[in-house]
Amino acid sequence: MADPRFFKVAGPFSLGQLAEFSGSEIGDKSREGQMFSDILPLDSATKNDVSFIDNRRYVEAFRNTKAGAVVVHPDLVDQASENIALLITEKPYTGYAKLTQAFYSQKAPKEDAVDAHAVVDASAKLGKNVSIDVGAVIGADVEIGVDTHIATNTFIGPGVVIGNNCQIASNITLTHCIIGNDVIIHTGVRIGQDGFGFATGMPRHTKVLQLGRVLIGNDVEIGANTTIDRGAGPDTIIGDGTKIDNLVQIGHNVQIGEGCLIVAQNGLAGSTVIGNFVALGGQVGVAGHLTIGDGAQVAAKSGVSTNIAPGVTVAGTPAQNARDHWKGLAMLKKLVKEKRGK
Repeated sequence: MADPRFFKVAGPFSLGQLAEFSGSEIGDKSREGQMFSDILPLDSATKNDVSFIDNRRYVEAFRNTKAGAVVVHPDLVDQASENIALLITEKPYTGYAKLTQAFYSQKAPKEDAVDAHAVVDASAKLGKNVSIDVGAVIGADVEIGVDTHIATNTFIGPGVVIGNNCQIASNITLTHCIIGNDVIIHTGVRIGQDGFGFATGMPRHTKVLQLGRVLIGNDVEIGANTTIDRGAGPDTIIGDGTKIDNLVQIGHNVQIGEGCLIVAQNGLAGSTVIGNFVALGGQVGVAGHLTIGDGAQVAAKSGVSTNIAPGVTVAGTPAQNARDHWKGLAMLKKLVKEKRGK
């Protein structure tokens, strides 16, 4: 059970409601009205709880679970005990994700609520049901859409536009940016600051003014302490549905497509172009002015120094075809072993 000091459970919900939330089909429709109060793992759920299985390694736990209902793939239905209500879907993990949101919604209450200790410029335009917490600062000509929440001590610079139903956490700085709808930005994020641009010379480097913006699409999530620089002239762009983990650095003029997954501690140098549905593992470094094609995957700790074609998986530093990388490591290990044996 989630700690009630931090998470407030909603419900209870009927099996019919859970099927609707999760996009599942009910195995036994006669149980449609059965009520469930929480969502828990297979090994700790009770008859009043719903659980899920998405991995065959947990089949034994599924067979023995005391859960009252389980979200399950059609291929595993025959492994269920007779007393379990089944929510059947081709995507059980997605179903589980949607149920967590139903039981534990983290959205702020929908009401106009501007704290007396927030600072909101008179020219700012606030949509309906905007909530702004203590210590937040909203600059001149800012636009904030309906049902958006701005948390404690966040700074929204002049001219920034934030869409509808966004969750902007505490201690964030947003400048020179336009943000879409349904965006989640976690604590400590910095968006819109200067990109790293200098005309090099002796004895001093001359600063190049960064005159672009950051454009963030809809349904984007940005992890804690991530930084996204504004463009130097062209804009820095984050496409719809892209998810960015904690501690990621995105340089000026970078363009990221739709539905990408950027894992923690990535560094993307300026003017890199990343296609749609690209996945970058943890601690990947990407040199500037490169193109990574649609659907490409980059293994953790890789260093990308050349363009990557669409659909290719790469690994290593410098990054190369993943199969070649792993073959090379295996050959090296074999050579070392042979040398030691002599």
